[in-house]
Amino acid sequence: MDIILKEDVINLGYKDDVVKVKAGYGRNFLIPTKKAILATESAKKMLAEDLKQRAHKLDRLKNDAAELAEKLKDIVLSVGAKTSTTGKIFGAVGPIQIADAFEKAGFTVDRKVISLKDPVKEIGSYKATLRLHKEVTVEVAFEVVAE
Repeated sequence: MDIILKEDVINLGYKDDVVKVKAGYGRNFLIPTKKAILATESAKKMLAEDLKQRAHKLDRLKNDAAELAEKLKDIVLSVGAKTSTTGKIFGAVGPIQIADAFEKAGFTVDRKVISLKDPVKEIGSYKATLRLHKEVTVEVAFEVVAE
């Protein structure tokens, strides 16, 4: 089943992408929650026209994301966490804590664009990947320190 995404769906695609999904996933989740529509011929024509009209705006968004990525790539964040005497963290450091650290550093980054390869459960240095735009990703170093 071919569908057109109306918003970004993690591990599936970005807004206005035409993707192929299983019929049940499209019919029972994506379409009823208004995250996608069926990719009929008329819907594809409307999408092409919309993309043509929004090309300038999309280029500006991509350029803004590239500028932000350039600023963020050299930053090393410090994330505080409560730890035991052995250096293990009570719980884990996730995207929410990293987004808060970005906010303290003066950058606005949505927690949904931050991804970690492995769970962060000890003090040390790690890297997080930020998907700022469909074509712009950046790796940011952060350090977990005891509070």
